[in-house]
Amino acid sequence: MAGKLEVERKYELPDGFALPDLTGVGGVTAVGEPDDQRLDAVYYDTAGLHLARGRVTLRRRTGGNDAGWHLKRPAGGERSELQLPANNRQKSPPRAVTDQVRALTRGADLAPVARIRTHRVERALKAADGSTVALLADDRVSTESLRDGGGAREWHELEIELVDGDAKALDRLDAALRRAGARPAHSPSKLAQALGPDYPQPVGVRMPGSKSRRALTAYLAIQRDALVEHDPHVREGDAEAVHKMRVATRRLRSSLRSFAPLLADGSDDPAALDRLHDEIKWVTGLLGEVRDCDVMSERLAGLVHAEPPELVLGPVAARITSLLAARAAEARRALVAGLDSRRYTDVLNAIDALVLRSARPERVPRRRLLRRARKALRRADARLAAADTAADTGAATATVDERRHEARKAYKRARYAAELVAPVAGKSATRLADRVTTLQDALGAHQDALVTGDLLRQYGISAYGAGENAFTYGLLHARTDEHGRLALRDVPKARRKVRKAARALFG
Repeated sequence: MAGKLEVERKYELPDGFALPDLTGVGGVTAVGEPDDQRLDAVYYDTAGLHLARGRVTLRRRTGGNDAGWHLKRPAGGERSELQLPANNRQKSPPRAVTDQVRALTRGADLAPVARIRTHRVERALKAADGSTVALLADDRVSTESLRDGGGAREWHELEIELVDGDAKALDRLDAALRRAGARPAHSPSKLAQALGPDYPQPVGVRMPGSKSRRALTAYLAIQRDALVEHDPHVREGDAEAVHKMRVATRRLRSSLRSFAPLLADGSDDPAALDRLHDEIKWVTGLLGEVRDCDVMSERLAGLVHAEPPELVLGPVAARITSLLAARAAEARRALVAGLDSRRYTDVLNAIDALVLRSARPERVPRRRLLRRARKALRRADARLAAADTAADTGAATATVDERRHEARKAYKRARYAAELVAPVAGKSATRLADRVTTLQDALGAHQDALVTGDLLRQYGISAYGAGENAFTYGLLHARTDEHGRLALRDVPKARRKVRKAARALFG
């Protein structure tokens, strides 16, 4: 499947519009000969138009230079487009496409919803070096809605799409076309015009109630949208998407714990939020297994590379890579199977319901929202104090380390709570979130050293059992252990800054 970022502008054209001479505009030195194309595209969606609600379009096009399946999604203010060849026997989208939109369709069937025929006259706008700055398409469009009661429409539009040019070139070409009478299209797409009144409004949440209520609802909605946005990239094996999707699930779980009394509806099953928390935790776990393999692979590779060659005895890098690759492959299989499951679909539907319930008119006082955030921070402080007490009284190292790990997780929840209240509390909440992040990172570096050290110990034993020299594993274990101990030195200072920021926010 081929992919690209689509950067384009669309225009409505008045009667009598004449295409201006674009040579000399935006680096264009020549306009290519017209390429006459006849395009015929069938657009697919669910009965409830779930793709259109998410501003995603899926079509099968015949004719032109890019016949096949096209999937377009929002991407940073522009559109990303994935293309896949189609054969004459395909009457429904292939799995390579449907998997990309599963988080939107939630397993619902995809069927034709519109047919759009376009007579396109395309011209390449060339630069002096022969590269193509942009493609200019003059389109005569006729559409037919395939939904019950749908109608037909015809219109004339212009489209310009960047190829090798930059944003400045597009802006200058845009200005020239506007001066000639072209106007930015009011409709977001040809499909929107084809479906007419059936075309849904963008996905969103009505935000009634107090500012605190809106902040709570918006935070939940942002995390829900992050899950849907990153889902297709996670399926493709994008490590950064796995990380971002995992963070979104953690923020949702944190909100369910920290703000449960504000989310619960009196008519709901009291245990419903707990069950949703546990189901989101399941998704977090699937993502975490993959993410941990990615991080550990990078970390261990860096440790080995940093050692002088004479201290790396035996096939250390090869053994580590092999063992982690096998673990990562199994984790990825489990993750994709989970994302394909009905259980995951049910989780997404339950999160949707949570966001909608949260957006109720019931007012949330600002002080109550802040009280929940303060409680989350106090809980984290208490756990770190318990770890300190255990260390001072000579408790087993494993016990102290476990309590520090619990404190780290609690501080992460406190950080997310501070993020949530920031729209209400302002910079003081943002500052607290930053300070908690620093403390959390110091505790996290210590925990990461423990996990890395344990893995190195296992790999060293495995290497020794295979008759290899285990010296390097022990050396790396010692280096990692020292790094973890040094990280703990940053905790007292970070803790003091958290307390200062907390006083500024909570008084």
